Amino acid sequence: MNETTAATRPPEPDFSTITTEELLVYRAAENRFRASGAARAFLGEPHPGAAIDWREIALPDRAVPVRVYRPAPTGGDDGAARTDLPLVVHVHGGGFVGTATQCDWTNSHLAARLPALVVSVEHRLLAPDSPLAHAADDGWDVLQHVVRHAARWGVDPARVAVFGESCGALISALTAIRAREAGLRLLAQVLVNPAVDVTEAMFDHPSIARYAYHPSRALPLLRYVRRLAVPPGADADALSPLHAGDLSGLAPALVVVPTQDALADHGRRYAERLSQAGNSVRLSEYPEAKHAFLTLPGVEPQAEAAQAEILAFLRTALAK
Repeated sequence: MNETTAATRPPEPDFSTITTEELLVYRAAENRFRASGAARAFLGEPHPGAAIDWREIALPDRAVPVRVYRPAPTGGDDGAARTDLPLVVHVHGGGFVGTATQCDWTNSHLAARLPALVVSVEHRLLAPDSPLAHAADDGWDVLQHVVRHAARWGVDPARVAVFGESCGALISALTAIRAREAGLRLLAQVLVNPAVDVTEAMFDHPSIARYAYHPSRALPLLRYVRRLAVPPGADADALSPLHAGDLSGLAPALVVVPTQDALADHGRRYAERLSQAGNSVRLSEYPEAKHAFLTLPGVEPQAEAAQAEILAFLRTALAK
């Protein structure tokens, strides 16, 4: 995958009327911008102590691109030869738009400072022919593949965490549930501004009403996400961790909630359900922070504090 050095950000479309063709044009232009040097002023610069590259995971029925962050070699230490790094499988936000590149700032810091191998999943984006189930499968299948081939990736399969933002946090929460069902032990899950409900009830929360159109036009976007995520006939409950019948026995969770976010109550309610099911949960709210604030250190003052909290949480959870 190529990253451009300059790009112009496209105007946000009207998500209540957007066509499939318009979606594809908008997505391509927006993702070019997010991967460009021009976006670094908003998205932040990668940590110089991390090596970053694209790889492709060959699965039986498809290939999934991943963006890989590992501690850069220093002195005589060949970072690529390490076999004991903890693994963090990350999923970016955006739903129908977005790229792992937009998360270089936080993921490179985690790789360099934990240290850890961070594998960010460039999952199939939501579209009329690509529902949420596809993206959820990408997140789960990448996790399984890297753990199965831990020695090849240089990771310790006993020290694994998942981490996601927004729709990526939804995928990470689903992955944590699938890991429990498959007997794959995770040591942590980090869910940042998570969307954890794609049923018709996803809009029945006070934060949705309060922040429907301010500070951004969240409601039309969320309605569009749901329309793409759950096509007619799909089981919305199965894709909504908030409505899972059994949430016991899951990895310890850090749920990060920016308060000026339409999805704030999704995170709060999910933290409650995790706690009620007997899991270790930390709910951390960032007053006045907005949705996607963690990916915007250039304009969101609390991004650095949230990154530091995530780093500390994972350092403790993944310690030998």
